[in-house]
Amino acid sequence: MEKPVSLEVFKPDTSSALELPYADGGIQAGFPSPAQDYISEYIDLNKELIRHPAATFYGKVIGNSMEEEGIEPGDILVIDRSLEPSDGDLAVCCIDGDFTLKRIRLAPGAVWLIPSNESYDPILVTPDNRFEIWGVVAYTIKNNRRPRPRRRQRNN
Repeated sequence: MEKPVSLEVFKPDTSSALELPYADGGIQAGFPSPAQDYISEYIDLNKELIRHPAATFYGKVIGNSMEEEGIEPGDILVIDRSLEPSDGDLAVCCIDGDFTLKRIRLAPGAVWLIPSNESYDPILVTPDNRFEIWGVVAYTIKNNRRPRPRRRQRNN
């Protein structure tokens, strides 16, 4: 059984706009293409990522039960509590007072919480459990820059 995790939750500040330059022509992930001469578009991530501000929270991933989906400790989740959960959604669930991040599988008469790491077993939610789907994950924000080894300082 997975050990209980406390979810670090942050309320987004959507009261101000922060427009950032946007490469509207796209970034080639296959063969390289000519670079864009200039960037003429701007986007506001508040408007792009947060559809329901009153019901949206950020949460920081703790633990590795979803690592085979590329969701790692330290990633930031955009969690929308107003979205109706559907089969296969990534969701923050509260089971018996503990939070967990899992894919939900809705079957007739059953709810399964499915990890993406072979070290963890799926969790069958039974009538004996206190259970709530706390929110659906709309987006995952990750730091793609990996930690670098620290340089040793020389003693003079």
